[in-house]
Amino acid sequence: MRVLPRRARNTAQLVTEARKPRSEDIAYRERRYLIMMAFRVGCFVLTVALFAAGAGWFSAIPAVGALVIPYFAVVFANGGREPSSTRGFRAYEPNLPIRYSPPEPDAPGNTPSPGQQGDEHPAGSGQE
Repeated sequence: MRVLPRRARNTAQLVTEARKPRSEDIAYRERRYLIMMAFRVGCFVLTVALFAAGAGWFSAIPAVGALVIPYFAVVFANGGREPSSTRGFRAYEPNLPIRYSPPEPDAPGNTPSPGQQGDEHPAGSGQE
């Protein structure tokens, strides 16, 4: 096993984007494989029971399952630990709203809003 030197990280990483540990991933794939193979054995036993009972073509339905399930079980068991993202970890960037600061009423250059002092036609008068 080769040990790589650790790189110093200057930014915080999101924990929610971390992958499951390798041992947990392997255990999950093994469990899924064993469950699928147990289902295959059940299909095989059902095929033999239906054939012995004289069910005819109905015994072919679980037989097809017993023949197809191993392919999918192996594909699912071997397919794991692919990189889910090519960009690696994403640095934490808080999504904060922009702080609102109201304009100062006595600041130079501010024009009075309608209805304030200095307005020749007050809002809502309706007369000219």
